[in-house]
Amino acid sequence: MSYVDGFIVPVPKKKLPAYRSMARKASKVWREHGALEFRESVADDVKMGRWTSFPRSVKLKRGETVVFSYIVYRSRKDRDRVLAKVMKDKRLAKMMNPKAMPFDARRMIYGGFKTLVKA
Repeated sequence: MSYVDGFIVPVPKKKLPAYRSMARKASKVWREHGALEFRESVADDVKMGRWTSFPRSVKLKRGETVVFSYIVYRSRKDRDRVLAKVMKDKRLAKMMNPKAMPFDARRMIYGGFKTLVKA
């Protein structure tokens, strides 16, 4: 079964163009190294929940929006192989600098997931 890395990121609305540019560059690198899919999605119908929600999960601030992203791989083993190559790719060096990121990486939520259902 496939394997998925998922991310939830708070992005200042005024920095969405910079985020999109960064994501487009990153997507090329991930795909070249073997990722099957690379998706970046901006919140459209995401409300602040009473106890839990996407906005609460990243401690969303005024002027920010939530970006939900995921990358699909053939398997966990393949993800580990792809990620090792991606992290060594010099094209991402500038983007990996926390000061250069168009979002607060300290509030990013991420993790790897085994596929449960594929329809």
